[in-house]
Amino acid sequence: MIEIRPCTPGDVADVSALLNDLGYETSLEEAAERAQRLNATGSDPIFIACEDSRPLALMALHRCYMIQYRKPVARITTLIVHREARRRGIGRLLIDHALVWAEQGECELVELTSALKRTEAHAFYRDLCFEPNSLRFRKSLSG
Repeated sequence: MIEIRPCTPGDVADVSALLNDLGYETSLEEAAERAQRLNATGSDPIFIACEDSRPLALMALHRCYMIQYRKPVARITTLIVHREARRRGIGRLLIDHALVWAEQGECELVELTSALKRTEAHAFYRDLCFEPNSLRFRKSLSG
């Protein structure tokens, strides 16, 4: 049985490991600081998917207002399922959880981004009726 629950300070090692597994090098201290900061906003919850109290996945969300939309937008900012737990429906459960969260927050839509190289993730999102609609550009300010 998969349980989805809010991230707690006791999950920091698993948050760090999951982020590292996806290529986002994050120390325990960085994961703790980021999780604490996001959870404190009230608009940026982090959820953990567990089986028998063992974290297998995480999802971070963000609710924000944008000038072009009448209602807030929910953004899935992170969705990571541990490699050994993939293809078991955990990602789908997390997406369903995000959709409910967004509806409860009276959001107009749910969006997410995915790195261009993550073609399997793109197929997964399409299977869940997410449609590509833009190309994101970015510029690093860290030198």
